[in-house]
Amino acid sequence: MTERRDDSRRTRSIRLTDASVRRLRPAATEYIVRDGRLAGLGVRVRPSGHRSFVWHGSVDGRAVRTTIGPARLMTVEEARRECRAMLDGAHPQIGGDGARRAAVPLFREFVAEGWLPTRSCDTRWRKHCERMVRRQLLPAFGALRLDRLGRPRVERWFDAMSRKTPGAANMALGLLRRIMAAAIAAGHVQHNPAQDIRMNPGRKMTRFLSAEEIARLHRTLDRLVEERPSRQAQADIIRLLLLTGCRKSEILRLRWSEVDGDMLRLANAKTGPRTVWLSEAAQAIITRQPRAGGAYVFPSPRNPAGPLSPNLHFWLRARREAGLEDVRLHDLRHTVASQAVANGVPLPTVARMLGHAQPTMTLRYAHVGDREVEAAAERIGANIAAAMECNK
Repeated sequence: MTERRDDSRRTRSIRLTDASVRRLRPAATEYIVRDGRLAGLGVRVRPSGHRSFVWHGSVDGRAVRTTIGPARLMTVEEARRECRAMLDGAHPQIGGDGARRAAVPLFREFVAEGWLPTRSCDTRWRKHCERMVRRQLLPAFGALRLDRLGRPRVERWFDAMSRKTPGAANMALGLLRRIMAAAIAAGHVQHNPAQDIRMNPGRKMTRFLSAEEIARLHRTLDRLVEERPSRQAQADIIRLLLLTGCRKSEILRLRWSEVDGDMLRLANAKTGPRTVWLSEAAQAIITRQPRAGGAYVFPSPRNPAGPLSPNLHFWLRARREAGLEDVRLHDLRHTVASQAVANGVPLPTVARMLGHAQPTMTLRYAHVGDREVEAAAERIGANIAAAMECNK
């Protein structure tokens, strides 16, 4: 094995394998390990521990140094294939375009080398994006250069995903649009292949619980808890969702440190820190929760140090026995909004109450008060008509 100095960096040459790449450890300064099998290919190891495949070669007489992709997301053989593809693209018959093409990063490189949606107020959203990139986008586009990611390929991927999970396909497409918009801003591509693809139609938000249905659900919860007292915590969660309009995750992960008398001071809600005011009924539900020394108001029975599982199977039984099988748990939040609008609460107030980041989210509930508007129009019209009759 030989070793030489290059630009104050340590450079070695070995025959790269997946195992040998995993064994590489960070040093005080960045260094590169060359592949003894394919000229130009190497692994760059940074002091932070980040390892990435790189290619240093010559295209049309010009030196080209480019990153192939992070070593944690691809194998040595995949890196070799990418190198060979770049060498083929640098052949003189392509008119000297090889240097530009080799400089365009792979999709996996562009994403892993620092790009992700920056929402410092919501680490859960960031983790959700990372998971979507890892599970949906990288398998489909990770090995492609950004300029090879065309609309036909994106459409085929989106159509295939939409047949299984249309809602998740919409979210993944939206994230891909943002990634490609960032690639345009960075000068890697000129067009966004995901921009004009029509998303799947969303579920129509028309399901709200009536007063009778709310009472029926309440009675069902009482009966089920009476049958099995261990269901009390999940029943209280359902009632709290209906009383506050909070998102499921906000209640499941509610900490005692966020409970402040007649309000909740949520530190890490979906749209950032926010305050939720509690009615007397909601305060009573929280007050009766046992404090066992854990951080969470609704701890897991198996692991008291952690929160309750997000899979509330009890809800499926409760809604079935209440005759509300078409109602989702999230519809309880919609019900709170519809009740607020129907009772004359201004839309800006509803937006603050629910923690909406965009006004358009709250405008979805404007139609809930249509009957009240219709009744008011009828009353006003009748009064004006009566006045007209009096002047005859």
